Amino acid sequence: MNTCKCFLVASTNVGSMNQSRAWHKATLLANGKVLVTGGSNPLTINTAELYDPSTETWTTTSSMKHQRSTHTATLLTDGTVLVTGGSNPHTINSAELYDPSTEIWTTISRMNHERREHTAVLLKNEKVLVAGGSNPSAINSAELYDPSTGTWTTTDIMNQSRAWHTATLLANGKVLVTGGSNPLTINTAELYDPSTETWTTTGTMSQSRALHTTTLLKNEKVLVTGGSNPSAINSAELYDPSTGTWINTSSMKISRIDFTASVLTNGKVLVAGGLNGNGYLSSAELYDPSTETWTTTGTMNQPRAWHTATLLKNEKVLVTGGDNGTDYLSSAELYNPSTETWTITDIMKSQRVEHTASVLRNGKALVTGG
Repeated sequence: MNTCKCFLVASTNVGSMNQSRAWHKATLLANGKVLVTGGSNPLTINTAELYDPSTETWTTTSSMKHQRSTHTATLLTDGTVLVTGGSNPHTINSAELYDPSTEIWTTISRMNHERREHTAVLLKNEKVLVAGGSNPSAINSAELYDPSTGTWTTTDIMNQSRAWHTATLLANGKVLVTGGSNPLTINTAELYDPSTETWTTTGTMSQSRALHTTTLLKNEKVLVTGGSNPSAINSAELYDPSTGTWINTSSMKISRIDFTASVLTNGKVLVAGGLNGNGYLSSAELYDPSTETWTTTGTMNQPRAWHTATLLKNEKVLVTGGDNGTDYLSSAELYNPSTETWTITDIMKSQRVEHTASVLRNGKALVTGG
């Protein structure tokens, strides 16, 4: 699937990132800060920045070794952040580590395959599973990063090539991969078992979808929402790991792709932004697993897609950057679940899309690339 722009308001001013960016990544660090990395604005960037929830301000941190967007950023058990692959604009296989204690990036060994639009999941054995993506067409290869040795090893290939898919770590330690495109959208799902390093199929979703979201609920089921098929859809469904089956649940109020979904501490799921045939969206809605219903909540201050959303330790959700159809955004805003309202935060140093944001152990957020 070609990289596309996607479609997404009641608040007071609290600021923006230092740089506009979309297609970045955001990672919650162990210190409570958020690391935002990379993205595009529109050129691919290697800059990174940190958001501190205690002061609601952004500060620049050292830049990545490589410019990248549509990459991954994964918090490891030792508190460092692993960034892999992406596009700059060519697909790359480089990887690097960010150390929040020194704010320094270190180049590590390259992946075995160049990939972008892939997924990366921290397993319970502390290894990282990287799967799928494109280069330039969808691929089915998967590989493991071992932090103890700093090396990559290939693992069993997926049953189907896919990019723009999702990967979710289940309570049982397995990884659920859903949907994606190759290049048509697909409805298949499969499970990776770290104990055997093998993939098995696990039913099919009721709808093919890519650029969707999957969210692990507190009841251990997985909520799959929206996406492209190839137009934006509003349907949602649930995967039950105990039975390996899919069931439909109520649909979102609005069709959307390239949006975010975050599990709140109260167990509800916040869906925000994205786009559909009517344009970029500022709307947001909440899914209540206990009733399986959706309700509208406060709208963001700006429509945005290709943004990131990070649940902070103070229970608020930080949304950063993205694209509103006209501009790459440096703005960031906070959602307060207790009031269901959004407030603007301090501005990022760079506009960015397809960047990443990570929460560090010290509570700050690191934003990189874009």
